[in-house]
Amino acid sequence: MYEMDITLPRSAFTPREVARAGDVWRAFQDVAVGGSSLAGWPPERYRAEGVSFIVRSMVVVHHRETVFGEPLRGTTWPSDFKRGMFFRRECRLRTPDGPVASATQQWVHVAADVTLARASDALVACFAVEAHDPPVELPSHDPVDAPLEHEMELECWHTWMDPLGHVNHPVYVDWADEALARWLAARGIDPARMRPVAESARFKSGVVGGERVRVATRLTGRHGDAAVFTHAMSVGDRAVAQVTTMRALDGDGPPLVDRLAG
Repeated sequence: MYEMDITLPRSAFTPREVARAGDVWRAFQDVAVGGSSLAGWPPERYRAEGVSFIVRSMVVVHHRETVFGEPLRGTTWPSDFKRGMFFRRECRLRTPDGPVASATQQWVHVAADVTLARASDALVACFAVEAHDPPVELPSHDPVDAPLEHEMELECWHTWMDPLGHVNHPVYVDWADEALARWLAARGIDPARMRPVAESARFKSGVVGGERVRVATRLTGRHGDAAVFTHAMSVGDRAVAQVTTMRALDGDGPPLVDRLAG
């Protein structure tokens, strides 16, 4: 298990002065990279050996929102490593007052051409599996059978490319929340009131600069006062990701499901 201090930049915060879900995902990426570096595998070593890890899926549960300047402590450990290719990492963010968010990341080890490749013995030896908290799961929820849908299309910027030449995984959460924000604004609901409860994402294909991405959002469930949305993302006929978000509204008033359905 590795621990490190994490600082969220000022740009990570909304008009309510709380961190966006996508920026919490970026913090978890920093925790994962920090843990790998402390284990002897910083980014430059992966580049030198012509290998990498890419995210296959991820689940995040938000225990509470965090504000700018709050001291965050990141913790991470490997929880599974199968056949030297399929790697599960646990990441946690907390303050002295308690947990902020928890994540489970499923990674795959790939060669320089982004095809599956078995990790070297040296890499496997550095990532010994540990047992601490169980993997994070999306909270259970009740289905909602409502014909409520929204679509958004965007063009991917070339300047969004990450070191592997494709869109970094937290951006998909940004896209999901932007699609939802546009839907709420069209219904007279202030998008800044969105409060993240949980997310999951499964990635199927990378997105690169210049491609047009379609985000099809559907209301599919309820978890307490939170609404559950599925966001099917595609480029033409190619599915690129399936994202699920659980979002509630900050402040008083009817739950989000009722506001949308009303």
